[in-house]
Amino acid sequence: MTPRTKPGTDNGPVFTRIRDWFDPTYLRDVGTRPDYRYTLANERTFLAWLRTALALVAGGLAAAQFLPELQPAYLRELIAIVLLALGALVAIRAVDHWARVQKSMRCDEDLPPSRFPAIMALAVGVGALALIGVVLFLGAPGR
Repeated sequence: MTPRTKPGTDNGPVFTRIRDWFDPTYLRDVGTRPDYRYTLANERTFLAWLRTALALVAGGLAAAQFLPELQPAYLRELIAIVLLALGALVAIRAVDHWARVQKSMRCDEDLPPSRFPAIMALAVGVGALALIGVVLFLGAPGR
């Protein structure tokens, strides 16, 4: 059996961390059971991040299907791809963070730090400013 990394740490091999996402018995075997309210709060946070990921994916599909052709010609596709990729990244990050927090709670350790919310906020802010620039300066053809 492959040894596992210490719960709550980020220095384990990627394949071990991914395997832990799909191994519910390991999460039950490590440490002690926390108050169920904390587990449910962790799950609600995970589901909120999944809703964010779904919204980004929906925005990417909407951009690909409903935006008019923009200049330069690839701009519509670029917007769609960025939104779709961001949605995938958020979904993957959500499950990883959920598993790390769950392990930390069970082992009575500090919760793992996360810069992801700040990075997401910056990405959304910069993206919104870029789209404002597109609307103001490029606009749709025929306008």
